[in-house]
Amino acid sequence: MTDLHERLALVTGASAGIGAATARALSAAGARLILLARRRERLEALAAECPGARALEIDVRDAAAVRDAVGDEPLDIVVANAGLALGVEPLQAGDPQEWSAVIDTNVKGVLNTLRAVLPGMIARGRGDVVTLGSVAGRQVYPGGAVYCATKFAVRALYETMRLELSGKGLRLITVDPAMVETDFSKVRFRGDERRAGEVYRGMTPLGPEDVADAILYAVTRPPHVNVGEVVLWPTDQASTTVVHRRPGPSASPPGRKTL
Repeated sequence: MTDLHERLALVTGASAGIGAATARALSAAGARLILLARRRERLEALAAECPGARALEIDVRDAAAVRDAVGDEPLDIVVANAGLALGVEPLQAGDPQEWSAVIDTNVKGVLNTLRAVLPGMIARGRGDVVTLGSVAGRQVYPGGAVYCATKFAVRALYETMRLELSGKGLRLITVDPAMVETDFSKVRFRGDERRAGEVYRGMTPLGPEDVADAILYAVTRPPHVNVGEVVLWPTDQASTTVVHRRPGPSASPPGRKTL
């Protein structure tokens, strides 16, 4: 395990869920943090947990704001995590404004982050770039056309970077989880907590800490080892459309919180 002491890490979408869990994991391993998100109060509360962390209230859809905030930082690790889904309607019933919000965050937000950080990392000849993909970028499902399209795009960005950055000293990593119990479904169902809870009924989903653990593993390998692709499934989930469910309430492990 490579020591992260004094390594500088950027985490986008850090105010909750996978982003917050990743920030905690990296901080516990010794990294210094720059945390980006839109929700200031949550972000500042998280920064208070992580010694020396800086909290920046920034929307990754704003390319200039991202560039000005982190473009000159000597980053060792970048975790492009910010993302969301809105709705499960079929294409013919979708809302173009919601499509724009999802595409601008999940694709352009990643592009804006990468454009800001890559020149400096290339110049320094080192660094880990982690993109948060999804199994939805590997398998589609009904009602997921736009979200799946954005995650297929993130996978394309990852694969392109592997070619364009060959020989530059950077490690490229995509972490692609399946069902993770966070605010993701609550946002997708526009605040409907009952409907969001049904997503995890009768099965045990991943927790954000599980994804953070995979990210930590990848960025702490020896320099000559690039863990390029990590795909995480709950044991109860066989594909994007096949989930084993047991009768009764959700089988989430005791004590797990939705972040």
